[in-house]
Amino acid sequence: MIIHLLSTGGTIEKIYSEQSGRVENLETKIERYLSKLRLPDAQIQVRHLMNKDSLEMTEKDRAAVLAVVESVLEDPGPIVITHGTDTLTETGRYLKEHLTGLQYPIIFTGAMTPLGFEGSDGLQNLTESLLAARILPPGIWLVMHNQVFPIDRTRKDKELAQFVAM
Repeated sequence: MIIHLLSTGGTIEKIYSEQSGRVENLETKIERYLSKLRLPDAQIQVRHLMNKDSLEMTEKDRAAVLAVVESVLEDPGPIVITHGTDTLTETGRYLKEHLTGLQYPIIFTGAMTPLGFEGSDGLQNLTESLLAARILPPGIWLVMHNQVFPIDRTRKDKELAQFVAM
C-alpha cells in the first residue's frame, strides 16, 4: 500500500541554527527519520510542499496544500500531512470544507518538540500516523500523542501542550 506523506514544515521539521541561535524551518528531515523505522510492507511517497512555521501559513498556502492533496487523491492511498500544530486544525478544516467523497483517510500530525531534539514527540507521532493511515476509515483526522481526533472536533490546548476534544 502506498502512503502519501506531505510535509509542510512546522515544529516537527525545525532544526537549531547555529548562525541565528534559533530553532527554524531551514531544511527537511522527514526521510532521515522514516529510514529509522521498520516499515516492511509500507511504501511511503514523500512530497515536500513547503517548510513553514504554521503561524506563517496563509490562505494561499492552504489552497496550495488542497491542490496537492487533490492531485494525490488521483493515485489511491491514504495521506499523512506533517504540519505545525498552531494552525493544523485550520488547514484540516479547510480541506474538509473543500473535499468530498474521500475513499482514504487523510491524517494530520506534527510535534510539540522537533524531531531529533531530546524529548521530541515527533517520531512517535509520525509512526502512529503511518499506522492510523492504514486502519482509519475515510475522513480527515488528527493523530498525536497516542490519540485520534476528527479534525473538526479538536483544538490545541497550549497549557497542556496537547490536543483535546471539543
